[in-house]
Amino acid sequence: MMVFQERIAAMRPKFHDDMTMDAIMREWPDTIRVVLDHGLLCVGCPIASFHTPADAAKEHQVDETRLIHDLVDAMKG
Repeated sequence: MMVFQERIAAMRPKFHDDMTMDAIMREWPDTIRVVLDHGLLCVGCPIASFHTPADAAKEHQVDETRLIHDLVDAMKG
C-alpha cells in the first residue's frame, strides 16, 4: 500500500515558477484564500491561465516573495 501512495504522490504536480495562477488554484484549492487575502483578482479571471505568480504580483503591485511564500504554505495544508 505504501508503494502505491508513493507513486500517487510522485504523479502530483510540483510547484514551479512557470505555473499559472489558474493551474495553482485548480491543483491546490487552499491557495484561493491566499489569492483573495492578497487582494488579487485571479479567481475567475481569464488572464489567470496566462499569469504566473510573478506576473500577478507585478500586475496587482503586491510583494512577489510574500505571495509565493504564502501560496507554497497553502499548498502544504
